[in-house]
Amino acid sequence: MLPVIAITPGEPAGIGPDLAILTAQDNYDCNRVYFADPEMLHQRAQALGININIEVIQSAAHIKEPRDNTMYVVPVELASSATPGVLDKSNAQYVLECIRLAVESQQNNNTHALMTGPIHKGVINEAGIKFSGHTEYLAELSSGTPVMMLAAEAEKLRVALVTTHLPISQVSNAINKENLKQTISILHNDLQKKYGINKPHILVCGLNPHAGENGHMGMEEIETISPVLENMRQQGMNLTGPLPADTLFTPKYLKDADAVLAMYHDQGLPVLKHVGFGHAINITLGLSIIRTSVDHGTALDLAATTHIDNGSYIAALETAVHLANNQTITTAT
Repeated sequence: MLPVIAITPGEPAGIGPDLAILTAQDNYDCNRVYFADPEMLHQRAQALGININIEVIQSAAHIKEPRDNTMYVVPVELASSATPGVLDKSNAQYVLECIRLAVESQQNNNTHALMTGPIHKGVINEAGIKFSGHTEYLAELSSGTPVMMLAAEAEKLRVALVTTHLPISQVSNAINKENLKQTISILHNDLQKKYGINKPHILVCGLNPHAGENGHMGMEEIETISPVLENMRQQGMNLTGPLPADTLFTPKYLKDADAVLAMYHDQGLPVLKHVGFGHAINITLGLSIIRTSVDHGTALDLAATTHIDNGSYIAALETAVHLANNQTITTAT
């Protein structure tokens, strides 16, 4: 049986709807159901010059076998009509409702994985909704503790984060032995269960320049990171670090690694996006659901044009299918 992938196109003024429509006619080893406003998709298809059938269904449980030139859509109504390239805070709640319903669909076993399109955090906050990102919102909706990981599979590079969308001034205080141990455990376990890696080798960044330089540039490595790593090595985990982040991302280290754990967002992700931008993806680990996403933003200036790169979108969809199939096999055994 083909897995069913729930797709939320994201910010309606951005390129998420375009990507959904432009790739809807491509064949993948899955069924797809979109949580979005059907009329918005119809209007965007017209703007793109694409003639596609949009079939409204009330639940992903009602999805049929894939049909040529057809998008199955669970309807979520916009508050106001979406204009390509123009943000409208009145539609912020719509964006979140699409995600909520898609998560609920997977929790009800009507879908097997969720793939999310790009959203605009700024306009959601401008609407008066406290919102720091997809990862944190998904944690509110589903059980588990989220760990954000980006992957550029073509380069065999995976980077997970201890902290996500925090100001740099708050990062040090947010890293403690408990949450570091929890993050490493989730990363290790999901690399085993979701990726089938028997004994993952994880490289761990230090927080400070030169990994603290033996305490001369900070004590976090000595007081927090190293003790946790030593404790978890004694439990059988294959961990290397803490390593200076400026030399960790070199072939010498990466050639034998299955993943890198960075302490904060901009420590690890610039490197990953440099080598993999255009086909890198975001995977949320540690949750009761499977979720993948594109690694880019809403690109408002490109909305309703065909001048967009769908590499990350395709990679996110293919990974969602792969993880859904892996979970089915794991559950069966």
